[in-house]
Amino acid sequence: MSEAAIRPGVHASALLAPLDPLLRAWLPRQRWFAGKGRPVTALEAVSVTELLPRSSPSGLLHLLLRVRQPMVPPQDAGLDGSHPERPTDCYQLLLGVRRTLPPHLAPAMIGHVTEGPLTGHTVYDALHDPRLTGLLLERLRIPGRHGVLRFERDMGVEIPSGLTPRLLTSEQSNSSLVYGDTFILKLFRRVVPGLNPDLELPLRLAAEGCARVPAPTAWFLADLDAGASAPEESCGLGVLQPYLAGAEDGWELALRMRDKGESFTGEARALGRATAEVHAALAAALPTVTLGRAQVETVADAMAERLTAAAQAVPALRPYAPGLLTAFEALADLGGEGQAWTAQRVHGDLHLGQCLRSPDGEWSLIDFEGEPARPLAERRLPQPTARDVAGMLRSFDYAASHGTWSPEWADECRAAYCSGYAEVAGRDPRTDPVLLRAHETDKAVYEVLYEARHRPDWLPVPLAAVRRLAEDGPADDTH
Repeated sequence: MSEAAIRPGVHASALLAPLDPLLRAWLPRQRWFAGKGRPVTALEAVSVTELLPRSSPSGLLHLLLRVRQPMVPPQDAGLDGSHPERPTDCYQLLLGVRRTLPPHLAPAMIGHVTEGPLTGHTVYDALHDPRLTGLLLERLRIPGRHGVLRFERDMGVEIPSGLTPRLLTSEQSNSSLVYGDTFILKLFRRVVPGLNPDLELPLRLAAEGCARVPAPTAWFLADLDAGASAPEESCGLGVLQPYLAGAEDGWELALRMRDKGESFTGEARALGRATAEVHAALAAALPTVTLGRAQVETVADAMAERLTAAAQAVPALRPYAPGLLTAFEALADLGGEGQAWTAQRVHGDLHLGQCLRSPDGEWSLIDFEGEPARPLAERRLPQPTARDVAGMLRSFDYAASHGTWSPEWADECRAAYCSGYAEVAGRDPRTDPVLLRAHETDKAVYEVLYEARHRPDWLPVPLAAVRRLAEDGPADDTH
């Protein structure tokens, strides 16, 4: 087998062995590394692909690396973004290889290799090297295979060569590169077999003619199974989409307008309409299902289990657990009485930061990956649209807590968003208060876990929502 695609085995082991201590020290420092707080016990090469020979002035290695760590105790599940049943994660790495690292790439250095095939070379994060990220774009322009990697694209869209790349620094669970303010490439860092929703759903929406979501221009996958020939059988690695130049992040826009004393209700209403349009397109593009008694009870039980685990992990949540549980019990009770709901594919992690407003005032939705900590199979399940609505309502609460807490601002935005949604969907989410309260409660519990682990200073924000939701009865449809 050629060096272009080194399957796990003696060659990959020889390459990885000297990198092992360097990567063990480097990985936990990366923002996208999910296993923080747990030691790395082993690194295993899933695949190694040489995109640019190391005999060149700078080589480029593509690695899929399995990272083994201790099992997460059940009481700590979720606190580090992991599940107790998953002691390993697979990460995508792009490594640059040079004899001498120029000063401008010093911050990207992983370490010096002193033995093995890369002896005498310096290894670094290739995403900081414009020469290598430019090469990656060139590879995306040409459909085909390179080792285990498979590159595909929409041939109806031109991808110019020579676009200047720049690495965005604000990403968390993934990494993004902008090329000439024309395209943005999102690279999935933690990868699993199966079609990533962040490629799957935009492709489906583009076929449906939905203009609210940037259509994929090119993408690449890894065929780890020799017989794989379809995206569903592969491991999604990255997607190139149009870059919305001049667009403003919904979170930053909301904060800026609030700080200036300007109303955000008009934008919230427009955002509600955009959300409903995307939901309608997803329902048309993919199958919907009906959640009957058994399915509703399963959903409610899962929410209750997440609450129990969160209360064990975060003591501040425990006093509110009995009140929060009533939200899930009310949902199960309605299901038991014969109430059914429609479920469909949804965004899965909708909040203001996942929305962009163009200079002409149009809203777009991005980042359809869902909550990265959840298993891929779960993220691809049909859900009630209330899940997305609840996520956005919680996001308004977060924005209202920035600076001086303003519950009135949040209430106005929440009401405007639901009204805008109703203008397109023909129904207001607030007319189904039991379903909405259950999903908002589940989201707030998730936020408590996240903030307790990652941003303790933000913990009061979801705890304030928890306090309200624990007191709210199912008949309360004002929040």
